[in-house]
Amino acid sequence: MASPTTEHSNPSPNRSLVLAGQLAFFPTGILTTILGPMLPILIVRWALNDTQAGNLFLIQFLAQLAGVQLSGVLLSRLGYRPAFLLGLFLMACGTATLLLGSVWLGLASIATYGLGVGLITPTDNLLVSEISSNSSGSSGAGAVSLLNFFWGVGAVFCSLMVAWTAAHKLLPFFLGGVSLLLVLLALSMRSLPFPAAATSEHSSVAWLSLAKTPTIWIFASIFFLYPGAETAVGGWVGSYVSRLGPRGAAIASMMPAFFWTSLTIGRALGSAFLHRVSERSVLRAGYAAGAAGIVLMLWGSTLSLVIAAALLTGLSFATLYPITVSRLTRRYGVGARSIGAVMFSLAAAGPAAIPWMVGVISHATGSLREGLFLPLAATLVLFVIHLFEW
Repeated sequence: MASPTTEHSNPSPNRSLVLAGQLAFFPTGILTTILGPMLPILIVRWALNDTQAGNLFLIQFLAQLAGVQLSGVLLSRLGYRPAFLLGLFLMACGTATLLLGSVWLGLASIATYGLGVGLITPTDNLLVSEISSNSSGSSGAGAVSLLNFFWGVGAVFCSLMVAWTAAHKLLPFFLGGVSLLLVLLALSMRSLPFPAAATSEHSSVAWLSLAKTPTIWIFASIFFLYPGAETAVGGWVGSYVSRLGPRGAAIASMMPAFFWTSLTIGRALGSAFLHRVSERSVLRAGYAAGAAGIVLMLWGSTLSLVIAAALLTGLSFATLYPITVSRLTRRYGVGARSIGAVMFSLAAAGPAAIPWMVGVISHATGSLREGLFLPLAATLVLFVIHLFEW
């Protein structure tokens, strides 16, 4: 399938765009995961129970779902630039107002930055995958893995900075700094040569025919279950550790950093590793090891075992999502811009539903461990899916 025309096609603009995407994914990683380290703080600040705390994830990722839908419209009609810049500005607005008032203002702020994250996430992933596949002839999985490495750096930085700034009563300054960074990024990237909108000839998708193929439903299942499982583990691990005793409570806000650090290191290594090992082998091994890590987390009797489990789970999950994005782009070409709106919508719906259900189950049973069986079940289903050729 031919690629659409771009405003510039030489390698230098492509490198600038990839760098821009990488830089933008750093604050995107911060905001996608910020509820994890901040959850113990917000529970106390706003006097929330576990169901209400789970609602924060629901609000963020439902807003993210709306952003993904909007990105699909913008990408198909106007190209990458409007979705990219609007996403950055929305994230800046939501971050700046998160702690300025009551819980209701906080919920509106979460929805605002969630909408921005929903715009940036599919736009950036598809942009880098499309550019990398077209310019180098490679699968693009390594480039997408490296892109998501920057997302992971943001996630790790977020956990560490939330813990440090909260301890020193500087958390509003951290949020303000992130907001300022987002505004500066948007202003500096507005003149970059983003690919133009795809023509209807390139981007049209025969949805009725597509819906009859098993592959599209497999992709849909993966895009729903994997991000939901990842977000549930990263989002709830801090609260889970806080209930293991005084030592656990002392490091609760830092606990997501173990998970995201391991995932980030795995993505950095994955950009080189994927050139030597088949994607299918990595997917099978990753889901198997990820399930083992969650099992160890739930049955670990000491804090050190839970930390080890978080590290194992993060490392196992590292390249699974980048590979899936690359496979989608490789299979459907420029049509992935339209299909991606549906898939990334599911990638927002999963993180809305699964972490929320963890909170509901935890509140109903009085045990967060019971709630965390849900991401374990999702990971096992994903492992079974990848045992088959499709």
